[in-house]
Amino acid sequence: MVSNYSQTVFLQRAIQHHQSGRLKEAEVLYRQIVSAEPDHFDALHLLGILMSQSGHNDIALELVAKALQQNDNDANAYNNFGTILRGLGRLKEAEDAFKKALKLNAGFAEAYNGLASVLPVNRLNEAEQAYRKAIFLKPDYAEAYNNLGSLLKDLGRLDEAITAYGSALKFRPHATTYHNLGNALKDCGFIEEALAAYRMALELKPDYIVAYSNLLFCLNYHPDLSAENLFTEYCHWNERYASPLFQTAISHANEPLPNRKLRVGYVSPDFRTHSCRHFIEPLLATHDRTVVELFAYAELNHQDVYTEKFRGMVDHWVPTLGMSDNTLSERIRMDGIDILVDLAGHTAGNRLLAFARKPAPVQVSWLGYGYTTGIKVIDWYLTDACSAPEGSEHLFSEGIWRLVGPSLVFRPAEGMGDVSPLPALERGFVTFVTLTRSIRINHRTIRVWAELLKRIPNARLRFDSRNFNDTSVCEKIATNFSAHGISSDRLIMGFTSPPWDVLRGTDIGLDCFPHNSGTTLFETLYMGLPFITLAGRPSVGRLGSMILQGIGHPEWIAVTEAEYIDKAEALASDLPRLSTLRSALRQEMDTSPLMDELQFARKVEKAYKEMWGQYCKGKNA
Repeated sequence: MVSNYSQTVFLQRAIQHHQSGRLKEAEVLYRQIVSAEPDHFDALHLLGILMSQSGHNDIALELVAKALQQNDNDANAYNNFGTILRGLGRLKEAEDAFKKALKLNAGFAEAYNGLASVLPVNRLNEAEQAYRKAIFLKPDYAEAYNNLGSLLKDLGRLDEAITAYGSALKFRPHATTYHNLGNALKDCGFIEEALAAYRMALELKPDYIVAYSNLLFCLNYHPDLSAENLFTEYCHWNERYASPLFQTAISHANEPLPNRKLRVGYVSPDFRTHSCRHFIEPLLATHDRTVVELFAYAELNHQDVYTEKFRGMVDHWVPTLGMSDNTLSERIRMDGIDILVDLAGHTAGNRLLAFARKPAPVQVSWLGYGYTTGIKVIDWYLTDACSAPEGSEHLFSEGIWRLVGPSLVFRPAEGMGDVSPLPALERGFVTFVTLTRSIRINHRTIRVWAELLKRIPNARLRFDSRNFNDTSVCEKIATNFSAHGISSDRLIMGFTSPPWDVLRGTDIGLDCFPHNSGTTLFETLYMGLPFITLAGRPSVGRLGSMILQGIGHPEWIAVTEAEYIDKAEALASDLPRLSTLRSALRQEMDTSPLMDELQFARKVEKAYKEMWGQYCKGKNA
């Protein structure tokens, strides 16, 4: 029997161990106390916190719930109970727990912070007020400032978000906050500043792989770096995070028979409402199921109506949220996948570290990122000769597998409506348009677009994207154009979703560079607008070129900035021809390889079969 005095001593020692990070020693002592006195409130409560910190939220929940049965008036316990429930995704119950903590202690800053973090998206104003209350109660509360910054970023108030992150860093320099600051700066188009923030996050936390992936993502948009400079960073990422994992790889048990049905696995966080669905859906829907057996490895925080559509397009649906990279790799191996396809690259929710373990004999990257992964054990980058021309092989860690024709097929969104008559005929002036995010708008694009507006003095340029809900982003763009002699009255900025009426109200699309736009270029053509693109760096800088080659209008592809201006001016200077083009473009697109779903699926299946044949040949050699 442990005496009360011994329990007190054990508890003090356990707390010391706990606070010093010696969790195993602390757990042993907490459990000794609970074994002797099963209803010991402090030991149950603190052991519950420790279990949560160790990643065992289910056990933590039971322990803290039992503690609250002994003492229903402890605000700290209710706050921790709410935190554990949040970790389990039980947000409404978490909200109730945080409110109970606040009822017991109206000045509890941490409970306001917790409450704000679990409120649903239709109550973001409430969440903002709760974060601000937490900061009012605890002015140096770095976590609340960081969380407020993330909420403001989600609301499109980027300038305020950056200020909030700065306040958080003033009180506590933290890797997560630097990473979040980098994301906000990136969305504002401050690329150099964003890169510096990501590098600070990595300095504080060298294993912060998400920060490094976002650094790579941001580098893709840099207007002045060479493709060789960029690829060097991808090689560093591979050496740092991916290469060490391949040492644990084992051989594959897949039968190396070249003509058998293939088990193909698609790995994506985008089996939902997302721009990638316009390209994933037509391929999955038209795959020949006598040739391929389909597996979807779905990394989804939430599901929607499109998730259900995707689920019905595959033979096997595997939710992967919460799976470790090693567990996912073993599951893929157990499923006997022959061809494993990455659809995310370095975008959010990717599972590249599962690929790094080489769970499938043939691994492919396609679609979601637009450039190499950097991972040497991904065998192929599926692309086309326009996106990755001969001679660009040294810029990819994967082998280049070029499809004939475009390497994407597009399925339009529902309800886009009809193409309108050319607005310029009624207005008497041309309106150019870009639907891109602000990160793609840099000193090069601004200089070129400003020169174009000078050449056509009555023309307007419309920017329409979520970033342009933020006044500070609009002011930055307007200031930069003003430096080139273009007044703000010639610029129209805002955000309209969906943007179909924006396209119906504009005349000519302008692609960005050196990183081209993506889905919006397909949508622009589909709504009857030609666009001008500049062929730049392989892959990310040639997506516009691939699309225009696919629809049969290579004459809108420029190879220099001067030619870009000339081609855009020529389109704008002949309104009758522009009107004729507008009325014909949708039909041209409908009948082009860009929307030939069956042909594209057959091309991809042929590529998979040939990739598999090469593997079998090597295996049987």
